[in-house]
Amino acid sequence: MTVEQIFVLVLLAGVFVAFVREWVPPDLVALCTTAVLLGTGILTTKETLEVFSNPGVITVGAMFVLSAALERTGCIEAVGDAATRVMGRTQATALFGLVALAAFVSAFINNTPVVVILTPVAIRLCLHIKAAPSKMLIPLSYAAIFGGTCSLVGTSTNLLVDGVAQRLGQPAFGLFEIAPLGICLTLIGIAYLMIAADRLLPVRDTVATLLDELPQRKFLTEMAVLPDSDLIGKTLEEAKLATAATGGRVVDVVRGDESHRRTLDAIRLQAGDRLVLKTAVEGVMDLRGRSGIGFASESGLQPVASRSTVLVEGIVGPRSSFVAHRLSEFNLRRRYGVYIVAVHRHGENLRGKFEDVRLEVGDTVLLEGPAEGVRRLVASGDLMNLTQPEHNPVRRDKAWIAVAAVLAVVLLSAGDVLPIAGLALIAAVVVVVAGCLPHADLYRSIDWRILFMIFGMLPLGMALEKTGGVELLAGSLTGMAGSLGPHAILALVYLLALVLTEIASNNAVGVLLTPIAIGIAQQIGADPRPFIVAVMFAASSGFATPIGYQTHLFVYGAGGYKYMDFVRIGLPLDILFWVAATLLIPVFWPF
Repeated sequence: MTVEQIFVLVLLAGVFVAFVREWVPPDLVALCTTAVLLGTGILTTKETLEVFSNPGVITVGAMFVLSAALERTGCIEAVGDAATRVMGRTQATALFGLVALAAFVSAFINNTPVVVILTPVAIRLCLHIKAAPSKMLIPLSYAAIFGGTCSLVGTSTNLLVDGVAQRLGQPAFGLFEIAPLGICLTLIGIAYLMIAADRLLPVRDTVATLLDELPQRKFLTEMAVLPDSDLIGKTLEEAKLATAATGGRVVDVVRGDESHRRTLDAIRLQAGDRLVLKTAVEGVMDLRGRSGIGFASESGLQPVASRSTVLVEGIVGPRSSFVAHRLSEFNLRRRYGVYIVAVHRHGENLRGKFEDVRLEVGDTVLLEGPAEGVRRLVASGDLMNLTQPEHNPVRRDKAWIAVAAVLAVVLLSAGDVLPIAGLALIAAVVVVVAGCLPHADLYRSIDWRILFMIFGMLPLGMALEKTGGVELLAGSLTGMAGSLGPHAILALVYLLALVLTEIASNNAVGVLLTPIAIGIAQQIGADPRPFIVAVMFAASSGFATPIGYQTHLFVYGAGGYKYMDFVRIGLPLDILFWVAATLLIPVFWPF
């Protein structure tokens, strides 16, 4: 081994360790890797910049835009609503309808927005049939992955593996070339979920279960401490406002423009303080008669108000600006008039100091406030409303354009009119120009973290090829397999990709293992095609851990799951797909 080979292999190991330990975000890990390769001279600037012309990455970005257009025009939600009306009879029919719908839609657009849109639909369906959302949400995530393997555009991993393979001289995959295998595995996966989901998935509490613990609340009432009030200098406990409010409670004290919500136990009231109380309707009249506090002009202060409120459950989505930030940084009370009641993460409902917790994708929050404030918060894209899904897409009249654009990409690509990267790019421009997706939302619709992680990982694959690391790793694998034959080596390649996908990014695994799979095939004198397909499918089949696929993280919090819930239902599915894929791949792509 040369010094460069040793360095690149150590760097590869370090990247996977960093992905697993999550010391820093994966996109930053990938970009640092590129910087190291450039700084050490292993790759030249020209070689590194070639990654920005990778057709797979361009297609991934364009498909993000097309998926957002379908979302904003209400197409996905309309399909989900129609399916709910048809399948909402029993838990078995609801489960089958939900997973079949998710698998079908995910074959044509990126599977992440499918899960984001259908999660509120699934929760509403569960409420209708009186089932726990934890019985439906993992199957929803799995089904979106099943469907994503039925076409080249179903998941970003397929596009990236195809792009890397093309760069290494392999012929491009057709849009539906992988469909026969994808359909077989989808049918196997749906059958497994129908048999195992109810038996293996537990009933889990979500943040919405706190609704039963909280008193009935109908009004968020603001009152002011009068200048001559006997409450001045007293703590809230000494003031006994909760008793006066007929079971209500003080949720905030606003002094000037500053909220003292997190120091309610210690604060002593001053003249002009605005008290925000939660109370039933009869409590408002009790407070009106309480001396020392007032509603409006008699206080000599600005008018205060009583507003009807709603209590809803929201979830942090993949593109939310809340990710990696604390709730306390966003001043939701001032911007929207809403209050966070609780946060749910990894099977635990957080109360108390949750505002200082850095939020993650899939965290769910219980929030309360006026309906208009909640609506504006949801419209900002930072939270998705799980309790009361929005039913008024902003561009419903443009839905036919979004659908036509996606169909054009599918049909023209299948007919080899243009490469899929070019068609997807044209379609993305069309939906924005036509108004399906507002221009202001164009750049927000693209998950830049995923794209830059891909851009950062592609140079590492190039460095492995340039230094001979690909041949070294391929030779080691074929040497270990000995004379077992191509079927056994194919099974090893799939298993290696599957294990790495469970602990690291599926896109990174696809980018790094594709050159190695091609090298293995060339060393044993076999067609590389089946080995490329093995990487493509295994990198989209991480079912046994919440980090195995990005959609798992989204349903993790919404369903109130624990880590072992994924292991319990996902590990048998991983093994089932491994066996099925090893047997079926050579049938469709002979060695």
